[in-house]
Amino acid sequence: MHTVLNISAYKFVSLTDCAALRESIHSQAAGGALKGTVLLAEEGINLFLAGAADAVQSFVAWLRADTRFADLAPKESWSDEVPFRKLLVKVKREIIRMNHPAIRPQMGRAPAVDAATLARWLDQGHDDDGRPVVTLDTRNAFEVDYGSFEGAIDWRLSKFSEFPDAVLRHRQELKDKTVVSFCTGGIRCEKAAIFMREAGLEHVYQLEGGILKYFEETGGPHYRGTCFVFDEREALDAGLQASEGSPALPR
Repeated sequence: MHTVLNISAYKFVSLTDCAALRESIHSQAAGGALKGTVLLAEEGINLFLAGAADAVQSFVAWLRADTRFADLAPKESWSDEVPFRKLLVKVKREIIRMNHPAIRPQMGRAPAVDAATLARWLDQGHDDDGRPVVTLDTRNAFEVDYGSFEGAIDWRLSKFSEFPDAVLRHRQELKDKTVVSFCTGGIRCEKAAIFMREAGLEHVYQLEGGILKYFEETGGPHYRGTCFVFDEREALDAGLQASEGSPALPR
């Protein structure tokens, strides 16, 4: 039985006390012997932590006591060992870098579609209005090579800050389709979907909770391969278990 609980979570919310928050989060996480990374910025929080289940759960309860994080909804997976070597809590300019400061998810997010609805749309080949559905992978190329949705659009990004220019180059191809953007846990799509809407694409959704939530809630239909994660497990399969070898998809 796996004994280590791994969580990933993010929240776009205005933070004006990042330095003080960094100290209190580091103290609380270290007190529970947790390892991983927490990023803080004026736009919110992004975290990946692992440790004993009771310690992780206690940390989440402590964080939720702050009203700004009351609805934080971590995605969970289990492992035999902690897949991080140390604890890092950092203050950054952005919790996910896009280099478009006008895109502010904390001021209102783009529409989202849940895992079950996306699976149903992919089963039937169109959305509930009969519009063709395409999935758009917003991750970096090396992540996509571990696995992605069947037929997903992949612009071979080397970094997320390239995404806006790629949208502008390809928006005509997406104009009359329902576009569902996705990433590992949902954070990149919070910005990606807003940018696409502002670029004039009307029928854009983000996949709620990303690939990991899709695996958790559906078991992964229409997805090929594994999902790269930024820890020592390297990649997870549709059962949210570490995938040995993590073979890349043929291109």
